[in-house]
Amino acid sequence: MRVISSELANKIGENVHLEGWLHKKRLLGGLTFINLRDRGGIVQAVLKDKAEVDKLKGLYTGTVLALDGVVVKEERAPGGVELHDAKITVMVPVSEEPPIEIDKPLSHKPENLDTLFEYRSIGLRNPTEAKVFIVRSALLRLIREFLYKHDFIEIQTPKLVANAAEGGAEVFKLDYFGKQASLAQSPQLYKQVMVGVYERVFEIGPAFRAEPSATTRHVSEVTMLDIEMAFIKNHDEVLDLLQDLLNDVLSKVWQEQEQALKELKATRPVLSPKFPRYSMRQIHELYGKANDKDMSGEIDLTPDEERWICEYAKEHDGCEAVFATDLPRSKMKFYHMAKDEDSAYSADLLFRGLELATIPVRENRYEVLVKQMAAAGIKEDDPAYKFYLQAFKHGLPMHGGCGFGIDRLTEKVIGLGNIKEAILFPRDINRLTP
Repeated sequence: MRVISSELANKIGENVHLEGWLHKKRLLGGLTFINLRDRGGIVQAVLKDKAEVDKLKGLYTGTVLALDGVVVKEERAPGGVELHDAKITVMVPVSEEPPIEIDKPLSHKPENLDTLFEYRSIGLRNPTEAKVFIVRSALLRLIREFLYKHDFIEIQTPKLVANAAEGGAEVFKLDYFGKQASLAQSPQLYKQVMVGVYERVFEIGPAFRAEPSATTRHVSEVTMLDIEMAFIKNHDEVLDLLQDLLNDVLSKVWQEQEQALKELKATRPVLSPKFPRYSMRQIHELYGKANDKDMSGEIDLTPDEERWICEYAKEHDGCEAVFATDLPRSKMKFYHMAKDEDSAYSADLLFRGLELATIPVRENRYEVLVKQMAAAGIKEDDPAYKFYLQAFKHGLPMHGGCGFGIDRLTEKVIGLGNIKEAILFPRDINRLTP
């Protein structure tokens, strides 16, 4: 029966059977040491028999092996144990030298990222590199657990749509049996409709943006957490949920994945139970005063302002997460609720200098919504919005939610320098493979 490397500490003195990949081999004082990698980690095996060593001649890392031997305690070995008197069975030989040395740290310098992505399936065999997506997987699971505990249900919505919820030019168009369709920018319209059924819904899935940007924060396909909750009393109720979610998830991911995070050189986040809340106007004023700049003409926060306010909040409020509230009305979508002539009930969640989410209250009054749609150039009788307006005609309570970037969260939790490093197979203006 196959044993996983992480189980060996409990099998000292036993004969075991392991299966995995050849990770490294080296000759030391007449002995040959090899490292075998499996899903549990890495185990070292000592080979004394020349006949066993000869089985590895001409074979490279990645060769699939079976090892049979005795488990011996050895503090200097990975996991504190090693395999003695090992017998090798070559299951899948690899006779070509790999393009990346996976037993050494991989460079994440900007000029090396293309190489990293080009050989993703090999590079991720580096145990440290693989931990990026172990942490990401843990974040997704913890998010789901938090939302389930708060009475949300998970839904799945179409990614082939007739009209883009957010409009604009940043839409991928395609032929759909002779009709024009789009790849979904978000599940916005669908999740709003579903609060009329379940009250609290969420979805974790892909979203597509045809953004012609080659920056460290933009890609063409992202993974988004979309949340919608009904019967809210005010905007603060939605902000509080996101604040509690981030606190809960980041606290638990550090409890569970501390070793992996430290190996990735991540730093533990500094968060407070209640995140500081600054209006966008306040941020413009604070930043402008501190940097001797006039920001009064800026509609949105600049990337430098996002970085600055997070550093400011960490120093003055003891928190690396900030809500930028009272976003300008000129920025709001047709389905957002206006607060006054200048602002909307909408906020951005910033963390470690990057926007993770936009969190608005939705306009649930049918007559107002129709007027806002008309102002955005959408006709009330547009067939693509028929199902959407049906829900409002037949009663939707006050509701709000967010679109929350999973890739950006992973990037900032670990401390990566580029959103693409947090995506398994990133897509941008230059990359459609692998």
